[in-house]
Amino acid sequence: MSLSGTLEAASTADGVTFTFTVENTGSDPVELQFSDGQTHDVLVIEDEDTQVWCWSEGQMFMQMLQQETIPPGDHVTYECVWEDPEPGEYVAEAFLSASNSDCEASAEFSV
Repeated sequence: MSLSGTLEAASTADGVTFTFTVENTGSDPVELQFSDGQTHDVLVIEDEDTQVWCWSEGQMFMQMLQQETIPPGDHVTYECVWEDPEPGEYVAEAFLSASNSDCEASAEFSV
């Protein structure tokens, strides 16, 4: 399995929008399997080790098995928004919540 991830963090007037892209860089389709409705997560870290925000925290996800296939050379994109963050320097870390595949990406950003 050849998955490659990128993460973009864009500050707007409403907060920070995170765009996590997972690309299949291999020559075979990749079937992602999820044990519930959550496909990804994004954490925001300050001062190298203090988590200040987690997209999935406080959310409820439907309990259902789901799968998503990424053809070779194609990608899927996941977005989420951190509303009303405090000004500062941060690192965001995104990762797939698939039970059978790993893919992570990170990005430094300022608010």
